[in-house]
Amino acid sequence: MSGEQGPGDRIDFGYQQVPVAEKAQRVGQVFRSVADKYDLMNDLMSVGLHRLWKRQTVAMARLRPGMRVLDLAAGTGDLSRLMARLVGGRGQVVMTDINDSMLAVGRDRMLDAGITGNLDYALVNAEALPFPSGSFDRVTIGFGLRNVTDKTRALREMHRVLKPGGFVLVLEFSHLYLKALQPAYDAYSFQLLPRMGKLVAGDADSYRYLAESIRMHPNQETLRDMMQEAGLEDCDYTNLSGGVVAIHRGFRY
Repeated sequence: MSGEQGPGDRIDFGYQQVPVAEKAQRVGQVFRSVADKYDLMNDLMSVGLHRLWKRQTVAMARLRPGMRVLDLAAGTGDLSRLMARLVGGRGQVVMTDINDSMLAVGRDRMLDAGITGNLDYALVNAEALPFPSGSFDRVTIGFGLRNVTDKTRALREMHRVLKPGGFVLVLEFSHLYLKALQPAYDAYSFQLLPRMGKLVAGDADSYRYLAESIRMHPNQETLRDMMQEAGLEDCDYTNLSGGVVAIHRGFRY
């Protein structure tokens, strides 16, 4: 979306169309509902693959000691935890989320893991980042962009806060390129996943929304073009697991 919405405009919330002003609130309700079981459900839903996807993202970040990293939609902090160790005591990772419940769970996880000193926390809307321009060497967002109301505005903000020479990494569910797997993937997403959410998290509707939000998210080429339109350069993407997930990258020069 372009950031030109008016008060009467509507936007997708999964397969529903809702007023633009309501989407953030509805997404917030989803993640408040699932925060306590989020990590367990991630392991079950992906059979542990999400950990490999996140490690691949951090490897692509090419982090060095002393770098400053902004982790948007950090949730319970999987990316932040890995990156904090790489930037070291002279570096800094700012772990952010728009959802207070998710950020609280993530903060508790980091404290339990003994990660302090180079990790800060902020309740942040990705569409209006409260940081000066050129503040960060890297910006990451893992499985969060599809829940943002105005994706183009968020991408522009990511570009703005990057230092020259830095880059953005977007880890997100995407579109299968192995089309023979689509029927099985659909059955898993719309039948098994909500049942699993009901059984484990006591919430089938939230996981039904998550499956729908994946299908409504832009495909690999569209997201790459959106990143370029937002000012990022040399944008590319890497497919993982047959396109179930993709890592998009875009630079600021």
